[in-house]
Amino acid sequence: MTAAQTAPSKTRAKWTDKAVYAAGAVVWRIVDGKLRILLIHRTKYRDVTLPKGKVDPGEMLAETAVREVHEETGIRVSLGVPVGVSRYHLPSNKQKVVHYWAAEATDDAIRESTFVPNKEIAAIEWVSLKKARARLSYPVDLEILDFFTNLVDDGVLRTFPVIALRHAKAMPRSEWDGADAARPLTDRGLRQAKSIVGPLRAFGVRKIITSDAVRCVDTVKPLAKALGRKPVRTSRISQDSWEDGTADLRTAVGRRVASGKPAVLCSHGPVLPGLLSEIALATGTIHGSYVGSAADLEPAAFSVVHLSASNPGSGIIAIETHVPQV
Repeated sequence: MTAAQTAPSKTRAKWTDKAVYAAGAVVWRIVDGKLRILLIHRTKYRDVTLPKGKVDPGEMLAETAVREVHEETGIRVSLGVPVGVSRYHLPSNKQKVVHYWAAEATDDAIRESTFVPNKEIAAIEWVSLKKARARLSYPVDLEILDFFTNLVDDGVLRTFPVIALRHAKAMPRSEWDGADAARPLTDRGLRQAKSIVGPLRAFGVRKIITSDAVRCVDTVKPLAKALGRKPVRTSRISQDSWEDGTADLRTAVGRRVASGKPAVLCSHGPVLPGLLSEIALATGTIHGSYVGSAADLEPAAFSVVHLSASNPGSGIIAIETHVPQV
């Protein structure tokens, strides 16, 4: 299992005014049973590198990676396992920090690609890992390729995510006279709910499971609208059920792991440790401190748990946590 990535906002706090942030991906596909990855030939720099680009204002790193891959290659992807962070200095002496993910290019995505050579990208090329190692222009790209190669060697390249999401900022109990489950989101919470739509979609989320509490339902409402999908509301992962001992986290998690499809489960701070523990149990993962860290989420933050698509019982492949900047 890889180490959990630092949440973007925490990373930024450390390097404020000293770094330029970017994100990209090692885009891959299987052609005639053989693995191929995508390289880009840049016009201005006359180099060969991996698709990536700088974070736009208001973006979280995951959505930057997906957007930049599409802008540079014409291919729409969903992110898989994180494959490392490269750091190097720019001519301005600022540090550039680039987060990378593995990302499979489906046949449909490739057919729909609109790429044509342009003033930024002269060409794109699908090559073997061996050829990629020979052609990449920069040592930092080779380090990312090494991490990616380890996933290939371990047979865990193709994954799917189960995402644990804490509801956005809600009105405090002390300021609410009604039932706890009816507490609404604050204005900040509503903004947070909108801000996480792009990052969650970056991981290919299609299924939405939510606690039936208003603050959870309203947190996933913008995502559901963007996907055109109806969330499944359940008391199994609600705080009320957790507090009275009737919660059923095991069933909720077990169904998502068994399905093998990207999903998000929106729940509450006190419930999240149990939710993450059940994911670990359902996948045969040894419960380590990283599971507890992944459950310690701020409002509207989420942890992406990457599981093997071919053998979910082989354990958690990676966990990464993302924190909204709103």
